[in-house]
Amino acid sequence: MTERVGQLASISLDCPDTDVLAAFYSRLLGLTEAFATPDRGVIALAGAGPMLTLMRVDSFVPPDWPEGPQRQQLHLDIAVEELDAASDSAVALGATAAKIQPAPDQWRVLLDPAGHPFCLTAVRPG
Repeated sequence: MTERVGQLASISLDCPDTDVLAAFYSRLLGLTEAFATPDRGVIALAGAGPMLTLMRVDSFVPPDWPEGPQRQQLHLDIAVEELDAASDSAVALGATAAKIQPAPDQWRVLLDPAGHPFCLTAVRPG
């Protein structure tokens, strides 16, 4: 068995405006700002295990989910108790529902304000 080298500290998302995405995810997940560079080009949010770090990329191209020229490279699955209410709340915070919903009784696919897909899910590990 191999000993671990480290511990997951953060998941980072590229985006055009870190402040917009920080406000969205802070409210969606109840996170607080743990760190920001002086120019706010990088903002790290804490409060749910690994930090969620938002990184400004001036040439950011949002993913085109589920297929397209700029495919998603990662997405977040967010556990919720009730899909309809959680989806409505996320939309009220600035998310948009994806046009394609492959399994809406188990996962709701939404897009954050920068266009990253994320899922709300009632599915739990066995």
